[in-house]
Amino acid sequence: MGVVQKPGGCMGAMEVAAARPYPPRAPQDDPMLLARERMVENGQWHPLQSMGRRWAMGCVALEITQRCNLDCTLCYLSDHSEAVKDIPLEEVFRRIDAIRAEYGPDTEIQVTGGDPTLRDRAELVRIIRHIRHRRMIPNLFTNGIKATRDLLAELAGAGLGDVAFHVDTTQERKGFSDEASLHPLRLEYIARARGLGIGIVFNTTVHDGNLADIPDVAEFFVRNAADVRLASFQLQADTGRGVAGGSDGGVSITRVSQQIQRGAGARISFDTPLAGHADCNRHALTLVAGGAVLDLYDDKRVLAALLAETADMKFERMAPWQGAWRFARRMAARPALARALLPWSLRKLREFWRPLLAARGRAHRLAFFIHDFMDARSLDRCRVGACIFMVQTAEGPVSMCVHNAKRDAFILQPLRLEGQPGAWNPLTGQMEAAPGVTTPALTAKNAKGRVRITRVPSAARNQKESQP
Repeated sequence: MGVVQKPGGCMGAMEVAAARPYPPRAPQDDPMLLARERMVENGQWHPLQSMGRRWAMGCVALEITQRCNLDCTLCYLSDHSEAVKDIPLEEVFRRIDAIRAEYGPDTEIQVTGGDPTLRDRAELVRIIRHIRHRRMIPNLFTNGIKATRDLLAELAGAGLGDVAFHVDTTQERKGFSDEASLHPLRLEYIARARGLGIGIVFNTTVHDGNLADIPDVAEFFVRNAADVRLASFQLQADTGRGVAGGSDGGVSITRVSQQIQRGAGARISFDTPLAGHADCNRHALTLVAGGAVLDLYDDKRVLAALLAETADMKFERMAPWQGAWRFARRMAARPALARALLPWSLRKLREFWRPLLAARGRAHRLAFFIHDFMDARSLDRCRVGACIFMVQTAEGPVSMCVHNAKRDAFILQPLRLEGQPGAWNPLTGQMEAAPGVTTPALTAKNAKGRVRITRVPSAARNQKESQP
């Protein structure tokens, strides 16, 4: 496309400090073409690339609170996040509208934080409804503590697409010593969301302490494939306020994919489709029947043909039969696609007919995703440039890894609200004439992560921990 690939390598401290969100897209610019140009520029464009072919952006995180009711050892939030007030609802709506203007309809929005369930319930429902009203897909990212069935049912009625439960040992929940001990909690969360018409997703942070447990975690998701749509594994990274830091070298995309395959008891292709940069993301798709797992991404030639012929199709995962009907019509209109898929389909049927027969024809789709977030001090230019996970800031979208590396630069900035004098102060939650950018004091009440351990006086910590 005539775009010169830019050099990779780590961004220096001054370069990171100078990094800004993308400016608003010009009305005449095609968001899909812009995405494709970024893939070309960063050396990631090929026949199996979804970014710029199927969608203009993987997803956009909409952080509606910086507060959380856990203190994870690998938390990406800032040392000062707990002192920041929830941004006004009108600013949340403005950011939603900006996402729509930038990437168009059907964009996936992660409603996240902090934990978004700490936001006022009525406001959370309005946020989900507004995203759906703007013809985008709202997904709730939560640790599940306050995500009751009643709340999830109300959010489903407002248009929620998925609920993604984050459950793993980095959260140090009381009474849970390893990943296996967390399975009853995972089952409880599944039961809360089952039957509400929303997809169920689980996020698992993989770190040096639970890498050996990942086969058991993967096996759990296989056993519960009738309910779980996607199992996402996010690799340990030294960013934010987390105390664990980076991995000692054992946690990698290759190692985690091997552990998942061990637990699934099958070979699974994590190197066929690509979403963004190959060093950041790996995606696999399987079919599960009777406990057996079938890899659906093992033929690169077939997948490339499928992606090329269906890139413009929209598949509403909450209405699978509609998607199947659209796909059948596309197959009828594209004989070449049918000729490519028929031999592959027959081969898969030969591989899987026994488990299908044992399960009386009942099979369930289970996707796996691996994401390798970058350490805050090791941001690679090309990986940032090919990022498919954005965070929507007041100024616009920015790579999630860049956002995590300099979060205070975004969350401590006063906000100008349309039609109101002065600016909203994120530390007071009030409109003020001329609030400046200040750093909040760290106290036993608002300190989490590494600052809680290293900076807050032990007496204050002990007083906080003794409170009911």
